[in-house]
Amino acid sequence: MGAGGAASQRTQEARRQERLLREQWHAARRQALRWDTAGEGEQRVLAQLLVLTARGWRLLVDRRWSRTPAADADMLLVGPGGVFVVDVTAGREPAEGHAPGLLAATKAAESAVASLGMSPVAVQPVLVFAGQRLDASLGRIRLLGEHEIGPVLLSQRHRLRAESVRAIADHQERVFPGYAGSAIDQRPAPAPEPHRPGSPDGLFDVQGLRDAALEGARRAPIEQWMTFLHPDQVALVRRDWSGPARISGPAGTGKTVVALHRAAHLARRTTGRILYVTFANNLPRVQSTFLKAMAPAVADRVDFRSLHSWAQEFLQERGIPVRLHGDKAETAFSLAWKNVGRASRLAALDPAPTYWHEEIDHVIKGRDLTRFEEYAAVPRRRRRASLHRTHRQAVWELYEAYEALRGERGVHDFNDVLSLALAEASRRREGPPYAAVIVDEVQDLTLVGVRLLHALVGDVPNGLLLVGDGQQTVYPGGFRLTDAGIDIRGDRGQVLRTNYRNSKQILDAALTVVADDAFEDLDGVRTSGRRDVDLTYHDGDVVRVTRPTVEAHDRELLDALRSLPEGALADTALLCPSMRAVGDYQRLLTQAGIPVCQLEHYDGRAVDAVKLGTYRRAKGLEFKNVFLPRHDTVPGHGTPAGTPAGTETSETARERAELLRSRLFVAMTRARDLLWLGSVTTG
Repeated sequence: MGAGGAASQRTQEARRQERLLREQWHAARRQALRWDTAGEGEQRVLAQLLVLTARGWRLLVDRRWSRTPAADADMLLVGPGGVFVVDVTAGREPAEGHAPGLLAATKAAESAVASLGMSPVAVQPVLVFAGQRLDASLGRIRLLGEHEIGPVLLSQRHRLRAESVRAIADHQERVFPGYAGSAIDQRPAPAPEPHRPGSPDGLFDVQGLRDAALEGARRAPIEQWMTFLHPDQVALVRRDWSGPARISGPAGTGKTVVALHRAAHLARRTTGRILYVTFANNLPRVQSTFLKAMAPAVADRVDFRSLHSWAQEFLQERGIPVRLHGDKAETAFSLAWKNVGRASRLAALDPAPTYWHEEIDHVIKGRDLTRFEEYAAVPRRRRRASLHRTHRQAVWELYEAYEALRGERGVHDFNDVLSLALAEASRRREGPPYAAVIVDEVQDLTLVGVRLLHALVGDVPNGLLLVGDGQQTVYPGGFRLTDAGIDIRGDRGQVLRTNYRNSKQILDAALTVVADDAFEDLDGVRTSGRRDVDLTYHDGDVVRVTRPTVEAHDRELLDALRSLPEGALADTALLCPSMRAVGDYQRLLTQAGIPVCQLEHYDGRAVDAVKLGTYRRAKGLEFKNVFLPRHDTVPGHGTPAGTPAGTETSETARERAELLRSRLFVAMTRARDLLWLGSVTTG
């Protein structure tokens, strides 16, 4: 067919679609006129919604519509974009007058949806103003004009597949017998679906619906998968806790997704703002993007921040000067080590200053210890080197030298920022600045950081939610929640046990790395490195490539990246143990013409490029495909690297190797469908 013929065919199709739409609109208008007690504007709104039923939507209309002005909602609409509770007004009454009834109807619809195991954030209250043009919000209620309602609903991000729409609408019709299904009369009836054995009734299969939702999310881009909430997690999102609570569980069990949905749920239930905090500074951008896609109506009520950036802004608002200067603080420590540490008994335990810098950061300043006797008695959790009192005295002298040199330079380090913020938060007299605080990857924080966030909301119901897993710790040192004065006894400590992310092959490979590394979680319970996890079945691959040289290894890596299906780079990450390695692979991929997006710049929106970053930078994220080049050069997992053999004690060597294995484990468990492990043979 020539170009002219193709254009003519497109024109004919466009005209056919226009005729079909016109016919549907006239049919919808005729049917809307049957609601003779409704005003003309209300009938036009109903006609628009009836047109949607020809596009896979389901509409339930209150049988008493316009006969009982006090009705909570006029219509329930279920479609690819979710569940919408709709009330229509001719504009004679302010929006505030409709809010209580509409929100009550929305809450009932949420409960019905949750009983099917669907996320409550898929339910949206909408107030439509007949005869007006409007697109605004009143709290969580979307305010739309008559002309905006159709386009807005059609533009919603797809959440539900066709079978889910049917099942939810059928269930809503049973739960709300006062609402009747309504559709365009001319719409051909869909072919009846065969009844599957084992279905609880002839209308829908709840487990089938859940499985379909899971499979649909897996096929979607990874950014959409990250906002998918499994039905088994809905109860945690909606639960009322009497005080601080914690959600833990192995990698891949959906802790971050639950936390995001919890943030949306609380934003809809409270009038205050919600603070969502992580340690890493790249995660807030990503999580903010996910929440905007998942629950746009409340996304602006949740503040996503890294802990240190929030603390600095908090201090500035209180008029407290902050002179954070990381480089000058590092110089002060280097001089302290040169003047005090290098000739002390510490060098015999570990001559590398890094270990002792971590001791000060995570044990002394991370716990806000100000007297030697406090440090002499404190348990050094997750620190393997046994320090006698004389060793601790040497560490304290190094700490005091560092503090003196830092003070001379008039600068703060990152721990100082948190300590200053904690002191200020503890002094405040006004009410809490946030209705709730959610802390993701809590195991990466210091004790001072957790105490600071606890101080913002105290022990109020639903005030503090801590999310994280001790096995995925990527920083040295540790603490227990009881050290921070946080009590999560009873049902306020929940453990997720089902892995929704990794295939069995990928999870087994990752667990092999940490199988012998038992760890102590924040509750003080010591847990085996190989944990029992329930898996949701899906296929996955672990590809191991070993080559004799770095050059041959990198050629295999490039070939593997090029062989991915078109568009797959958007769901792919290449992770490295260090920033130096990140730089090396940035150059390699760029020279090969493969697009790259640095993880530190990734904001959660789909981009057709390999996400490149360190193991630590990948915390809290996941990808369909993960490539780990030269992964076995991590100390303690294959070829040793770093400090020369014989220059450190067995305790510090074991601790360092264990921490690096934990980081490798985190990197491996970011993979959902494909894990590529590259190695270079030596000798």
